[in-house]
Amino acid sequence: MNSGEILIEPLREADIPAVVTLARDTWHKHYPSIITVAQIEHMLAQRYGDDVIRGQLADPDVWWDKLLLDGQLAAFAQYERSDPPGTLKVDKLYARHELRGRGLGSTLLRHIEHEARAMGCARLKLQVNKNNVSAIGTYRKNGFEVAESAVFDIGNGFVMDDYVMVKELPALPAGTE
Repeated sequence: MNSGEILIEPLREADIPAVVTLARDTWHKHYPSIITVAQIEHMLAQRYGDDVIRGQLADPDVWWDKLLLDGQLAAFAQYERSDPPGTLKVDKLYARHELRGRGLGSTLLRHIEHEARAMGCARLKLQVNKNNVSAIGTYRKNGFEVAESAVFDIGNGFVMDDYVMVKELPALPAGTE
């Protein structure tokens, strides 16, 4: 589990280069056994361009948070309002490859759940590659269930062959939040 001081705070524009570096490193260490390097590069270009992240930071319905471990960027998450209404989609959730298995992803998921409830959302959803066994295990451990199997065309002849997973967020009793 975690050892060290954890702080979760909103991502700032100055953090973009560090997040892009963490994403690139994590994807190239984790995904080559799941998708091709060409698809990794295509998806990184789609999702982690400076302008893409800057635009999302300016969007009132999209949030980026960073998790610092002992003052160092260790993980990040990006989540956004989604359909159906009352749903928050966890679109990105990554920890440094060497820190996997220490509960940082679960810590961020609990943070996102708290934020979702504060926004009045009753459901979290996410997409995960069907072959990403470790991530699926983390999501299941955190209360997510597979809702559907879907294939998404992401251009250049690539697809995402994913599970859509959801977690219902029942209202908490008054005074427990």
